[in-house]
Amino acid sequence: MAVSQEYLEFIQEALEAFGPVDTRRMFGGAGVFRDKLMFGLIADEQLYLKADDENRPDFEDEGCPPFVYEAKGGKRTVMSYSLVPERLYDDPEELANWARKAYDAALRGDAGKAKKRKKTP
Repeated sequence: MAVSQEYLEFIQEALEAFGPVDTRRMFGGAGVFRDKLMFGLIADEQLYLKADDENRPDFEDEGCPPFVYEAKGGKRTVMSYSLVPERLYDDPEELANWARKAYDAALRGDAGKAKKRKKTP
């Protein structure tokens, strides 16, 4: 899952219309963050954006698969990130729109986690 510095810079430039993003190397790939919230991940020089029930149909309509990795013991794990359609790299505004939707999905997910943390037995 190696990611080159050149690809990280390419993604930051590609997402400029969305706004400033940070990338952080992790687990052999990288996370893509805005305001310290991860809304994308990079693996094998490919960008995946956060998907939930609201924006997942966009990825499905484009035939873009979710990010899957093999965990210890050979178990396949499907994450809530989907591959970005190649065509978006030629349209910065549309890529920014997809990034906004992914960021919103990350915010919804983070809000759900906060509600779970507040519940104490």
